[in-house]
Amino acid sequence: MNCNDHSFLSLDRATQMTVTRRTFLERAAGGIGLAALGSLLGGKAQAAPAFPNFPAKAKRIIYLFQSGAPSQMDLFDPKPEMEKHRGEDLPASIRQGQRLTTMTSGQSKFPVAPSMFKFAQYGKSAAWFSELMPNMSAMADDWCIVRSMNTEAINHDPAITFMQTGSQLAGRPSIGSWVGYGLGSENKDLPAYVVLTSFGSGRKDDQPLYDRLWSAGFLPAKHQGVKFRNKGDRVLYLSNPPGMDAATRRESLDELAALNGKHFDTLGDPEIQTRIAQYEMAFRMQTSVPDLTDISKEPESVLKTYGPEVKTPGSYASNCLLARRLAERDVRFIQLFHMGWDHHGGLPGAIRGQCRDTDQPTAALLADLKQRGLLDDTLIVWGGEFGRTIYSQGALSANNYGRDHHPRCFTVLLAGAGIKAGMTYGATDDYCYNITENPVHVHDLNATILHLMGVNHERLTFKFQGRDFRLTDIHGNVVKQILA
Repeated sequence: MNCNDHSFLSLDRATQMTVTRRTFLERAAGGIGLAALGSLLGGKAQAAPAFPNFPAKAKRIIYLFQSGAPSQMDLFDPKPEMEKHRGEDLPASIRQGQRLTTMTSGQSKFPVAPSMFKFAQYGKSAAWFSELMPNMSAMADDWCIVRSMNTEAINHDPAITFMQTGSQLAGRPSIGSWVGYGLGSENKDLPAYVVLTSFGSGRKDDQPLYDRLWSAGFLPAKHQGVKFRNKGDRVLYLSNPPGMDAATRRESLDELAALNGKHFDTLGDPEIQTRIAQYEMAFRMQTSVPDLTDISKEPESVLKTYGPEVKTPGSYASNCLLARRLAERDVRFIQLFHMGWDHHGGLPGAIRGQCRDTDQPTAALLADLKQRGLLDDTLIVWGGEFGRTIYSQGALSANNYGRDHHPRCFTVLLAGAGIKAGMTYGATDDYCYNITENPVHVHDLNATILHLMGVNHERLTFKFQGRDFRLTDIHGNVVKQILA
């Protein structure tokens, strides 16, 4: 089509403006446009690699993201020697000039704050857990505890964005979107990527979450995570408005599909096809989502294992049960965001609340998947965006302290498909400040997650603005030592 073509001239001005050179090149298959594009790309155009690249260990992922950064030395990485140094200034040889956040940069001293919680070893693996995690510790032999995680960001927003997208800058696709793009969906009635959120007891209104954390970025919009709401309709606009029944809805969607189809024939914009597919998905979700969220047929014995809040929509316990039900329906990527872990002050009381929220439901989810045979092909990830400092933010007392952000080391737990169970990987120094063994970068973690899904992270790419992008950027190594 050119600007003098009758089919172009018959379009209205707004539509003419949407027919871009990019659209022309996409539609000019076999013509000079594709030949020129192939020349610019340095030869013949190549198809995207097929996924999975090799047999997958995991069919699906449940990512339990603890937003706000749990304190690793109060939960999973005990440092009993610190009691001898209580109140002492953090040695300069340990800090090594690390940049500080604005919350503690004005402190004249950085007093060492030993954890006030008791630790013990559990299971045949003799893994260390805090007294705050009695249920997760009872399943010690199912967990792989990675103590040597590290990241590049020191503040929440860029750090959470980095964990989810591989970049501190907003706008890149999330990990769930990458998985959906590479592997597609195994359930035609539910999205490949579902997001659930909950407020913590520790700090209820802390660290807001943004929809861009589960955005598809520059990937096709159909790969965006679908967020289930905590109140009312679980998905916005899923219910028919008053006066419209299923038959009328079906008829209206058919007419919209026909109009959009004509629009696509004119413009060739792939986002029009995405729009058609999403309308159809929404129609099917009108039946599948109510069935998914109806837990009335769940045995009371199962509900009891998830804890007293399991029947409260939007609670972490309720979301853990929904995660299991989503896993049963072969949803590819299920992500729970639990807020409230940002403990700059009053940590002992706040972290108790967070652990009450999460300990029992997390263990129940793991046990539930295991007894149903789903843990064999489901990967569980538990962790936040960075760690916490051994020194106290603000005043230190015998029963109260706070901790600042710490990107140099933190702990993430994994379990399930393809993971070596009952092991602790990596180590930190006596101050839980620097990694001493087997560092694992965020890019390494994401490369390992994709590997377990049967995807070579270096091959899962998408061309955008002339560059091949990927979740792990130009970095990342699979952590083979933690693989079964």
